[in-house]
Amino acid sequence: MLPDVFSDNDKPKKQLPEKGGALNPVKVGNMNKNAYINQEYEVIVVGGGLSGVCAAIACARKGIRTALIQNRHVLGGNASSEIRMHICGADCHGRHDNARETGILEELLLTNREINPQHSFFVLDTVLWEKVQYQQNLSLFLNTQVLEVETADDSITAVYAHQWTTETNYRFRGRIFIDCTGDGVAAYQAGADTRQGREASGEYGEPHAPETADTHTMGNTIMFCARDTGHPVPFKKPFWAYTVTDDDLRERGHSHLVSQMEHYGIDSGFWWLELGGTQDVIKDGESIRDELLKYLYGVWDHIKNGGDHGAENYELEWVQFLPGKRESRRILGDYVLREQDVAAGTRFADAVAYGGWPMDIHPPEGFFYRGHPTNFIQLEDIYTIPYRCYYSRNIRNLMMAGRNISASHMAFGSVRVMATCAVGGQAVGTAAALAIQHGCSPRQVGQQYIGQLQQILLRDDCYIPGIRSTDTADLAPGAQIRASSHQQGWEPELTVNGISRIVGDRNNGWRSESLGEKGQWLELGLTRPVELSAVEIKFDSDLNQEIMISISETTRNLQTPGIPRKLVRSYRLELFRGDTPVYCEEETGNILRFRQHSIPEGILADRIRITCLSTHGEDFAAIYEVRAYGTEKEACP
Repeated sequence: MLPDVFSDNDKPKKQLPEKGGALNPVKVGNMNKNAYINQEYEVIVVGGGLSGVCAAIACARKGIRTALIQNRHVLGGNASSEIRMHICGADCHGRHDNARETGILEELLLTNREINPQHSFFVLDTVLWEKVQYQQNLSLFLNTQVLEVETADDSITAVYAHQWTTETNYRFRGRIFIDCTGDGVAAYQAGADTRQGREASGEYGEPHAPETADTHTMGNTIMFCARDTGHPVPFKKPFWAYTVTDDDLRERGHSHLVSQMEHYGIDSGFWWLELGGTQDVIKDGESIRDELLKYLYGVWDHIKNGGDHGAENYELEWVQFLPGKRESRRILGDYVLREQDVAAGTRFADAVAYGGWPMDIHPPEGFFYRGHPTNFIQLEDIYTIPYRCYYSRNIRNLMMAGRNISASHMAFGSVRVMATCAVGGQAVGTAAALAIQHGCSPRQVGQQYIGQLQQILLRDDCYIPGIRSTDTADLAPGAQIRASSHQQGWEPELTVNGISRIVGDRNNGWRSESLGEKGQWLELGLTRPVELSAVEIKFDSDLNQEIMISISETTRNLQTPGIPRKLVRSYRLELFRGDTPVYCEEETGNILRFRQHSIPEGILADRIRITCLSTHGEDFAAIYEVRAYGTEKEACP
């Protein structure tokens, strides 16, 4: 069972980790405990990057009282306006077909596409804030830094935090805590077992790991933006900037035109401007930033004044001051994902998320490394991530999502990218809600309810390779499916086969012929009249198309602007009893792949029709899945 919320009279002693992660009770430290404000929630998420945002939203949408604590003034982490990294994922810029992540991340990115065609990261900040701020059951605390963690036995009971903007101290008490901080800040203070650095090849039998283990990591990077003014612009190097030569940059493209594989040009900075991997990227973070600035301005001086780099008319318009961090602590779970799992495209029985980005391993020397700045180990297939990588092995009510999950340094090279972190966040938030509902620990969810967790994720439009929907409450698989028309290989019956995207040579969906003036329809005939509670639709949003925001002009130019053309824009949902219409709902401005329709109480229907009237550009409609649910009383025998 999970710990109940403690009263002030039952405050347990704080415990901090000894070497090796053991817990040792000590007095709660430096905060004025008479000045804090108690906040009580069922689930507390620490860290507001994409993994934390998705975890918090997923949990709150299951009716769980949730708090999201973020130490910055914006959400999004490396995707925020402070850092402006584009959101890479399993599709690897189109290398893996139909591998784009769906679920909450897709909802966020499609929403951003509608109101932010200019790829402004400042606008994305607002999109993320709105989704969190106005989510029922979710409380957001920005500018709030967790300073201490309170534990009892092998569980966290509270975290103490300070909100800088209001000068307010908080004590957040909860039943489950999710660390999405990247650095594993809460986990480390709670005494969770963590790992920092590279494992020896013999530890997990990883062929590309170094022979000897060390504490080296990938380094931090700062980016910049430059713009073409249309006329020559001089640049004078600051006195504190370093001098950079062609020899320093011989393995690093830095002219106006770079290869598409690099996805960056002088307009958007260079990912290889990286330092700190041989230091402690956490404790030495300030000095690493200072050195990065000196090299950034030295590189820009070389581009402007060190030969013809096509930059005569360019000027700097933004320089990143919060370094983007690739790697620091990893929290150990019941399983450590390793290189072989990633390389082999493993399908785990307890899979809840997936990845497909290459094992993108940067040398710890970073900018000082004289070879190519990354070892890009491509993957033949996408792989799954087991649930056992998402909860602590020694802190009973601690979960994690993001780049701090349980993985070796080699596997981490792939799982660290933000879209993979985001789908893991949704899985973790959903699992935390399930643990609260069952009154069990996160580990017990994996032992007793993993099938239920997987089915909930599939219903919520997450993709888990190798797992098919078997939801017994869904009435659609037992219905008679027909359509006004269909293209060959896109039969309407495929919308209830339990897979909601193209996989290999299987389309797994319905595609109509030309929409014409009246549109095309898909219909489900139920075996008897049912009091319906919900109808859910997964449209085709072209999962081969990139929709991520990007700082890189090269990447933006490779994308098709706007909402994906295949996505249905206007449609009508109708319910019938016999030939009598009993309910109708019409949507004229849809931008989302996953649509959920709640049906008013008391409506009996034996036929469901979805008429697709228009798309965002194509002349056919496509639906991957339709689900139908009855009321609870209808579901009872």
